[in-house]
Amino acid sequence: MSLQTISARIRGFICLNAHPVGCAENVRAQIDLVSAGAPGRGLNDILVVGGSTGYGLSSLLTAVFGYGARGVAVCLERPAQGEKTASAGWYNLAAAGRMATAAGKSITTINGDAYGDDIKAETVALLKQRGSKLDSIVYSLASPKRVDPRTGVSYTSTLKPLGASYRSKTINLNTDQVISVEISPATEADIEATRKVMGGEDWELWIRALVDAGVIAKQCRTVAYSYVGPELTYPIYRSGTIGKAKEHLEATARALDAELGAGFGGSAYVSVNKGLVTQASSAIPVVPLYISILYKLMKERGTHEGTAAQIKRLFQTHLGPGRTPTLDELGRIRIDDLEMDPEIQRGVLSTWDQISTENLFHLTDYAGFKQEFRSLFGFEVPGVDYAQPVETDVPL
Repeated sequence: MSLQTISARIRGFICLNAHPVGCAENVRAQIDLVSAGAPGRGLNDILVVGGSTGYGLSSLLTAVFGYGARGVAVCLERPAQGEKTASAGWYNLAAAGRMATAAGKSITTINGDAYGDDIKAETVALLKQRGSKLDSIVYSLASPKRVDPRTGVSYTSTLKPLGASYRSKTINLNTDQVISVEISPATEADIEATRKVMGGEDWELWIRALVDAGVIAKQCRTVAYSYVGPELTYPIYRSGTIGKAKEHLEATARALDAELGAGFGGSAYVSVNKGLVTQASSAIPVVPLYISILYKLMKERGTHEGTAAQIKRLFQTHLGPGRTPTLDELGRIRIDDLEMDPEIQRGVLSTWDQISTENLFHLTDYAGFKQEFRSLFGFEVPGVDYAQPVETDVPL
């Protein structure tokens, strides 16, 4: 037993701890949302690589509780150690597993480096042991580093523009001040390292391992998640190092689509999703300010979606059983359509020009951004009594 009273320890875009009860309540709320009105059947087995937080977790919960799939999640999360809590992802999947069992469903977690051959082999062994044939594979990794299993070389992704420095507004998340940020241009080594981490190379290795093991079902669909965003963020996102990596991801999707189509009647897609508050997005300069403006406008218009609502709509309209995805001119699913609505984007640009430290909380939903960031780690979740000590050593 390790009972503790836990308060959030936050430094900028990093939260150093997590609250198990708050994380469990977040998972419960997602399950309630994705299961409401869902068919409860239609999928057999799903693998989610990167299934402990964000879009990956929502995909796992949607498939299991909305469509009756048996779920396997692969992640790299930290258990509790003494007074140090486990990571939020650990608590999320611990809760998801408990709730699945209580509902007569199945979620199994494999905790380890998803980039490594050993974790791929462990996952394959589990799937073969239980007789799984995957009809859905979601690739949703968001890691800053990757060790190439073939060479042993470690790569670190960067958030840099190409060709010239980039200067823009951003928020200092420690002081809540609007400041200017300047980012130096990337080198060729930066571009290649980011491609190795955030491109499609590891996704392809996963599909190859699963195909070779014979655990792919007929008409299997695989999807990887991406982001495009507004022109405001293009220099450091879509037109920067990450954009080059995402181009590689999209090229990988086309190759995998051809392979799965020929071998299984299956398909591979990239889904361009909405910008949301995540630890990864909070680390990108400019993005927290953009999201704070975006959230205010979309909430006022009634079109805002969190991760669970977004993924529920993705399955309902594109990836669920019997659905035929609608694709853009580059072959991508665009579930970011509500974010990229021209009226919303005009409003973002208008507000952007006016923003300052003095009017930040008035013109944007920065308060909501901060609250949602804390809730990712189980803090400021409605209905949770944070004065009560809780068990932090929770089994996964």
